[in-house]
Amino acid sequence: MSAPEVLWYIIPREGPYPWEPAGRRSVDLDYLSRLAGTVESLGYTGALLATDLHDVWPLGSALAARTSTAFKPLLAVHPGLIAPPLLAKMALSFDHLFGGRLRFNVVNGSTDKLRQYGLHVGHDERYALSAEYWSVVKRLTAGEVFDHKGRFYDLKDAGAELRELPPVQEPHIPLWFGGSSAPGIEMAAEHVDVYLTWAEPAAQLAAKLATVRERAAAHGRTLRLGLRVHLIVRDTEEQAWAAADRLLDVTGEATYERQLGRAGDDGVGWQRQFRQHGGRVPAHARELETHPNIWPGMGLFRPGPGTAVVGSTAQVVERLQEYRALGIDTFILSGNPLLEEAYRIAETVLPALGVRRA
Repeated sequence: MSAPEVLWYIIPREGPYPWEPAGRRSVDLDYLSRLAGTVESLGYTGALLATDLHDVWPLGSALAARTSTAFKPLLAVHPGLIAPPLLAKMALSFDHLFGGRLRFNVVNGSTDKLRQYGLHVGHDERYALSAEYWSVVKRLTAGEVFDHKGRFYDLKDAGAELRELPPVQEPHIPLWFGGSSAPGIEMAAEHVDVYLTWAEPAAQLAAKLATVRERAAAHGRTLRLGLRVHLIVRDTEEQAWAAADRLLDVTGEATYERQLGRAGDDGVGWQRQFRQHGGRVPAHARELETHPNIWPGMGLFRPGPGTAVVGSTAQVVERLQEYRALGIDTFILSGNPLLEEAYRIAETVLPALGVRRA
């Protein structure tokens, strides 16, 4: 089995427990550039730049300018917030300036979040919008000029102004996406290149991936499969669980209330994770262990991927190899603080997965 592709995670809200002000570092462009350079030097093939305090386009451009073509930014983009021809122009400009290394992380978001931007679409409608949006963007970033009349967009001579900005990547800028609902999986099966999932117990995840493969085959397609997961890895199992306990201890009541207040979020992936911890804040982290070394407790602190793999280096590698056996060929990893844990994981976990520094 060949080595997996491994990406890291870069976000301006950085520190040992950045969901709390006391656990957050002062981060500026120099710090983020240092982090990106570190990620590049350690053998990761790039990083997911998530939607957060800084918009991903200026952040991605700044980091791409300070790294080489070995560092491929995966930019989180909500469909519908930028007109498809303008997004295509931004993306093709990025690739021309930075050597064809852009990748899109398709983020469908939540109904409530999108209302803040004036986009009023329900859960299933979000995926209908996404399917049309990205089908248009794919054609534009492949260099096509065309008319399009759909449910959400009516475009005339789309791509005409991009004729002198031809694509750098073929056949189009790659789409990475995660969605657990039936409409989300269908959208992925038809349109994306890499299907991403959050970590779950292996048997539970296997059933979802089987559905993804089945739906992709129905469209005559095969998808790469990726896993977004947080790691708490230490020399011993006891040290790793002590680190998880520490996160529970330093987290304030306001954070717990905010996260548990999201129980009604309409994202199916989020609901799958929420059910793993049941909205319960334990006295000890290991009380929430749902499978050996699988801990859904990160969902008590922050939005996004709420599951961590917790254990010794050997245990963490064993769990990741279980996911590899399910067909996962790509990992997006993280650990807090991002800078120090990028080193720790590159020096312990990645060699055991067959990943070598560039």
